[in-house]
This record gives sequence, C-alpha cells and structure tokens, in this order.
Amino acid sequence: MKFLIVTHVVHTQKGNDFFAYSPYVNEMNVWLRHVDSVTIIAPLKKDVVTQLQQEYVSKSIKFIPVPEFSFINGKESFKAIFSIPIIIWKLFGAIFSADHIHLRCPGNMGLLGSLVQLFFPFKCKSAKYAGNWDPQSSQPLSYQLQKFILRNTLLTKRMQVLVYGKWNNFTKNCKSFFTATYADTETFPLQTKIWEDKIKFVFVGNLVSGKQPLKAIQIIENLIPHFPNVELSIYGDGPEREKLEAYIVKESLQMKVFLKGAQDKETLKQVYQNSHFLILFSKSEGWPKVVAEAMFWGCLPIASSVSCVTNMLDYGKRGIILNDSLVESCKLITKLIEDKSDYEKRRIAAISWSRGFTIEKFEKELIKILRPCE
Repeated sequence: MKFLIVTHVVHTQKGNDFFAYSPYVNEMNVWLRHVDSVTIIAPLKKDVVTQLQQEYVSKSIKFIPVPEFSFINGKESFKAIFSIPIIIWKLFGAIFSADHIHLRCPGNMGLLGSLVQLFFPFKCKSAKYAGNWDPQSSQPLSYQLQKFILRNTLLTKRMQVLVYGKWNNFTKNCKSFFTATYADTETFPLQTKIWEDKIKFVFVGNLVSGKQPLKAIQIIENLIPHFPNVELSIYGDGPEREKLEAYIVKESLQMKVFLKGAQDKETLKQVYQNSHFLILFSKSEGWPKVVAEAMFWGCLPIASSVSCVTNMLDYGKRGIILNDSLVESCKLITKLIEDKSDYEKRRIAAISWSRGFTIEKFEKELIKILRPCE
C-alpha cells in the first residue's frame, strides 16, 4: 500500500532520516508498520534535531517539502498567496499516486488536503482530527470549514474521520477514536496512595497561555490555608515560564511550587505514580494525552471541561471537572481530599478505564482503518 501523509507539522531532515514532534511521529510509526511505502507532504527545515523530536522508522519514505504558510498578518498572508498554488499542485500529484490519503487536521495543510481530496472520490482516505470537535465550541473559521468538509457525506467519499469524543453532529464518515502512550506490558498493580507526608499535584504540558498553568498555581495557593502539606510540580517549558517564575517569587510560593522543566516519558511515569492529582486548566484540547497518561498510573485528573474531557472523566466519576471559578474548583478538590474512600473509588475507575486504551488496542483499530484500502 502506498500511504500518503498530509500534515502541517514541521519536519527536520538529518541525512536520509526525517524527524518531527515525538507524540505525532510515535503515533504515525504505528500506522507505518502496516504500509509498504509512505510519502509525506509537509513543511521541512534543515534545523538541528531536538529532544522533542522523534525519527520515522519506515525505510521507504519519500518526502515532498512544501512552504510553511499562515494568515497571521499581512506579510504572511501575502506570502501565502504565492505558496498555496505550489502546495495544491504538489497535493494533486501526491494524492493521484497514493492508495490511502491520511490527513492531519486541523491545520493549514489539512485544510488544503481536505479540499483537494474532493477531486478523488474513489480514493481511500482517513483524517485524524486532533482538535476539539465540539460543535458548540468557538473555533477559527478554517477549523469549522475542515470539519464541515470532512463530515459531509455528499462532498467527501470513502473517508473515515477519527474524532476524539462522541458528538451529536456525527455522520457515517465520523468515528470516535483515541490515542495511546503505553503498552499492555507496562501495566502492573498499583499501591494505595500515601497521604501522610505530602499531597502532590502535578501539571504536565507546554507552558503556554492556552494551558493556563498559572491557574494551576493559583489552585495550590487557595488550598494551602486548608492543607499546608500541598505542593505542585510543573513539568514542561514554554513562553509562560518567566511569568510563572515571577508569580511564584511574588507570592512566596518557592517551597510549594516547583518548575521541573520538560522531562522524558520514563520520568513522567514515575511522577504520575508518586502524585495524587494532575491539574489541567486548559482552554482547548483534542484528546489530552496527559489526562489519559495520569489516569493510567493512578494519578487522578482535575481538568477543565473541554473537548472530550467530560467523557474521559465520565462526568466526574473518574476525576474532577473544573469550572471557571477557582473558589468552586477548590471546594470540589477539598471535598475529595477529605474523603479518601471517594478519591480511591474514582482513582480505581480512572485506572480501569484508561488501561483499556493501550498501544496494542490502538494498533488493532488502525488496521481496521487501513483494511478497506488493501
């Protein structure tokens, strides 16, 4: 099978090998175990490979580089006018030669790919919509357009759109899906959490405004008067780090809040196992992997109600669903800390649910997506 990936993810080349953002590549490598060859059409930069990037494992890769483009300002929009015709021409050629077209959405390349695929109704296709599918959420027009095209069965033929969560605007093109980090072999019985020493909270993710890491700190700040032994460790880096450092110093939280920087998968496994709660006060998500990962290792998630989080947490039976009020959110957390049996009940439910989404199950479901194209 000739497999084509259309993505906005920026890639790096080192010799004959291609690298990109690790979570994305790790997922794509599972797909590539079941295809004969792969063509990738995406932006390419000859930068230094970073620790956040991973290598594709396929030995048969053809890379078609395209310009990175956006419409964030007048200058970028002007450049895009000249870039888009080149990209569309390359997309037509690549799709014509492929057996299976796989679009990564939402994104600028995903939008162009979703438009060009309309001219190939008999080609086998899939699209991974990694953003928030919630029809009630406020999203850019380009995201809404991609969703409209992909789900429309009159426009888009032979398409399987992999969507996080279950929504009332599904068509036969749409399939509720998931992603996975851990294998069946990584599971083992977990011990009951120890509370006598510290009540440990963690934040894991990029330190960007959309993740609202400051609110995670403010939750801890509000809990300290009631539980002096709480602490928060923040794992990740990003443009918000200096702002967080300044806030920690200003509020004298140096003994309660710790910035640990970005850490690898193995380190985070231990962090989850040794922590009581994960905090994610994000404004927007697709399938928040950190929530599923924390649940897998018995760290109970406290998360905002975005995208499919409500389904993941089963409306609070597998964690705590936050609202915009810090005071109300802290009341929910306080109640659960004081009721250890309720905490343990939710934690066990979270472990049981999340361990149903392993890499092995993920691969079995991907094979079903690819099978009609064989």
